[in-house]
Amino acid sequence: MSDPRLVEPWLPDLCRLPRMGAMLGIAELAVVVIALAPDGEKDWEFGRFLSTSGYALWLALAVSVLLCVSRRPLSTLPQRTGALLAVGLATLAAGIAAAIVHSLFAAALGDVNDSWPGLWRFVSGSAAIVMLITALALRYFYVIDGWEAQVGANARAEADALQARIRPHFLFNSMNMIASLLRSDPAVAERAVLDLSDLFRAALGAGEGNSTLAEELELSERYLAIEQLRLGDRLQVAWRKTEPLPWSLPMPRLVLQPLLENAVLHGISRLPKGGTVAIDLAADDAALTIMVRNPALQPDEPGLHGAGHAQRSIGHRLAYAFGPRARMAAGWQDGEYRCELTLPLR
Repeated sequence: MSDPRLVEPWLPDLCRLPRMGAMLGIAELAVVVIALAPDGEKDWEFGRFLSTSGYALWLALAVSVLLCVSRRPLSTLPQRTGALLAVGLATLAAGIAAAIVHSLFAAALGDVNDSWPGLWRFVSGSAAIVMLITALALRYFYVIDGWEAQVGANARAEADALQARIRPHFLFNSMNMIASLLRSDPAVAERAVLDLSDLFRAALGAGEGNSTLAEELELSERYLAIEQLRLGDRLQVAWRKTEPLPWSLPMPRLVLQPLLENAVLHGISRLPKGGTVAIDLAADDAALTIMVRNPALQPDEPGLHGAGHAQRSIGHRLAYAFGPRARMAAGWQDGEYRCELTLPLR
C-alpha cells in the first residue's frame, strides 16, 4: 500500500493566501447580501454592519484554517466521504463558534433584547450559512484545480509534441548534411556533429521542468548554426541583445527554437536568395520582449504552408506559465513575417 502522505491531496488547498482571501471575500459578500435583502428591517446601521462583518470574517478564517490543517487526512478518504466530512467539520466549527459568541454577548448584555436572536436560531442559522458557503466554495475550487491540472497537462503534452517533432525531422536533415560534408570538409562536419550533439542534449536530455532565457538562447544558437551549415550563404542571422537582460528568467522549454525553425523552414528556405533571420531581445522593468523577423512569402503566394500549430502551442504554454499578461503576436509587416513575444517579469 502507498504511504498516504505521498498521495496528492484532492481536497482544494485553502492554505494559499489567494484562496483564504477568496473565502473572506465570499463571507463578506454574504453579509452584504443579507444587509441588502428586502426583509423589512430598517436597523442595519453602520455599527451593526461592522460587527456582523467581523463575525463573518472570523468564521471564514476559522473554517479556512480548519480545512487547511485537515486537508491531507481528509484527502486519504474517498472523495464523496471526504467532501461530506469537510463540510460537516466546517458546519460543526461554525455551530460551536456561534454558540460561544452568543453566550459571550448574552453574558455581556444581561437580558438579551428583541433585536438579538435566540441561541438556537443564531447557532443553526450561522451553521447553515457556513455549510452552504463551504460546500459551494469547495466545489468551485475543486473545479478550478481540475481545470488548472488539465491546462498544465495540455501544456506538457504540447511541449512533448514539439520535442517529438524536432527529433525525426531535424535529425534526418542534419545527418544528411553532415554526410555530405564528411569528404568535402571534415572539420565542418565534425563541428556540426558537436553542435548537433549539444543541441539534442539541451533539448531532449535535460529532463522535464522549466528552462531559462540563457538556455533557450543557447539552444537556438546551436540550431541556427546547424541550419547555416545546411543552407550556406542563403541563411544569415542577426542577433540584437539589448542589455541588461533577465538571463535567469524561468521559461517553458522550446519556446524560441520552434519560432526560429518556422522562420527557416517556412521563410528563408522557400526564397531562392534566402534572407536574414533577425532576433531582437530587450527588457524593461515590466516585461521581456523577443522579436523574430524574417522575409517570407505572403499568405496568398503558392508554396506557403502555415506554421500556426507551433505558434498556438507556444502561446498556450506561455499563457499557462506567465498568466494573461504574456502576449504573442505574429503577422506580415513591411515584407517580413514577425513574431513577437512579451513575457512579464515577476
